[in-house]
Amino acid sequence: QVQLVESGGGLVQAGGSLRLSCTASGRTFSRYAMGWFRQAPGKDREFVAIQNWNGGSTLYTNSVKGRFTISRDNARNTMYLQMNSLKPEDTAVYYCAAGNLAIISPESWDYWGQGTQVTVSS
Repeated sequence: QVQLVESGGGLVQAGGSLRLSCTASGRTFSRYAMGWFRQAPGKDREFVAIQNWNGGSTLYTNSVKGRFTISRDNARNTMYLQMNSLKPEDTAVYYCAAGNLAIISPESWDYWGQGTQVTVSS
């Protein structure tokens, strides 16, 4: 079992940056794929970024390519999402996830953080 705790959300103006962190406890973190998802009010949870367990490959949804970067520090059991050039349409609750398969469907992930609110003002 893995427990995930997120931090780093907040209110930022358009064009600004935030870095989200997700710290894991429980089973060995380094062997899990990790992902970031987001959910806006009235919308389904959607894929944002994925990184496989060894950091060898990443995948981003088109709307964040060139602006967001996913990374992990296995020694600290922590994953990150660096978000630059934020836009109002990035406003959502952001969730980190861990699992055995690095795929874009939220339903396939095993462990989830509690979510952290990101609000981008115009």
